[in-house]
Amino acid sequence: MKKLFILCIAVSLSAACNSDTKKEKMEQQVSKVELRQTDGAYRLYVDGEEFFVRGAGCECWDIASLAAHGANSFRTWMDSEVHRDGLEMLDEAEDHGLKILMGLKLGRERHGFDYDDEAAVAAQFEEIKKTVLRYKDHPALLGWGIGNELNLRATNLKVWDAVNDISKMIHKVDGNHPTTTMMAGIGKTEVDYLEQIGSDLDFISIQMYGDIVNLQKRLDEAGYEGPYMVTEWGATGHWEMPSTEWGAAIEQTSTEKAEAIIERYNTVIRADKEHCLGSYVFLWGQKQERTPTWYGLFTENGEEMEAIGAMHYLWTGQWPENRCPEISKASLDGKGRFDNIRLEPGKEYPVSINGSDPDGDSLKIRMEILHESTDLKDGGDLESRPDRVASAITDIGDGHMNFTAPDKPGPYRIFLYVLDGNNHAATVNIPFFVE
Repeated sequence: MKKLFILCIAVSLSAACNSDTKKEKMEQQVSKVELRQTDGAYRLYVDGEEFFVRGAGCECWDIASLAAHGANSFRTWMDSEVHRDGLEMLDEAEDHGLKILMGLKLGRERHGFDYDDEAAVAAQFEEIKKTVLRYKDHPALLGWGIGNELNLRATNLKVWDAVNDISKMIHKVDGNHPTTTMMAGIGKTEVDYLEQIGSDLDFISIQMYGDIVNLQKRLDEAGYEGPYMVTEWGATGHWEMPSTEWGAAIEQTSTEKAEAIIERYNTVIRADKEHCLGSYVFLWGQKQERTPTWYGLFTENGEEMEAIGAMHYLWTGQWPENRCPEISKASLDGKGRFDNIRLEPGKEYPVSINGSDPDGDSLKIRMEILHESTDLKDGGDLESRPDRVASAITDIGDGHMNFTAPDKPGPYRIFLYVLDGNNHAATVNIPFFVE
């Protein structure tokens, strides 16, 4: 027993030494990230080198592929989530030469957090401080994102006092990384209040989708003239698209999304050379939000969609060696997505899709029917995937199929995927109603 006890102490001392060595190494390698204004233009600098953010929102998806496509950073919404710990993400980012804008999760008013509750605010502050102290010396850290869309469906301006106090704490314990907060859009109320309380934030971050084309107008209306980053943007939002007569938002095709992304990046993000510090496209991964294909840049099967090729082009100036297929047209019963298609139960209908491939790859079609989603949330909150509907599908060939409409009346969507055999996909879905 005595020998075993001595052995245990030796192991513990060794582990402690290894931990101290790793900590010392991190402190020696910690990156110095600064916000500078030179000749009227704001820019981030990492260890003295200018750093314009080319990134995506990403927590647990394929970080290696993000780096391979030309990104230099990614952002998170919290420091750890179900599948990944923050240190694991930072270590992997470092392995691939990426920096992380680390999200710090704060309570939201729309979820019931009360910023008049001083005890709750103080407890949240202490938890955030522990997180900051844990990660602040990691060399892959770019900065801190304090809360996400805290202004969405919120009225209590004290939330910005809490954000400001956290920013002051960060600057006190971590002199190497800037702070920001992610806002849903930008409004004069928040900008005025932050100015009133003497904002300690280094810059603000703005999240917009289709309306990003009006970003400069929104900045002018809010009276904000400082530096900013766009931390969410991409496909046109479901709230910004037309809907069917039964209230189903009509999704862009993956081809339309890629085209819009290129235009928005060039005319908005890249165009502002004085105030914009870079951007994070949404989402380097896949999620269910209204549909399984709306916001993610990957399909559920992990296939890359055209928006990834678009970002590769924007980040590197060149297209990927092998590009995604494209969709020019899709129809159900001879009608398109915007035609309020109504079908009879149990009857067979034709489906067609026109797809092409820039590389001339041989294409295949995958098709499925889903119920229209009823688990509709707000602000990107978790939604459940609608059930798949069993249906008789006949592949006629050359982009033409027949399928049997569901027997049960109600709203549905037919999803079509054009596949090139190289892990790339183009997508479109068509809403329809069985009467």
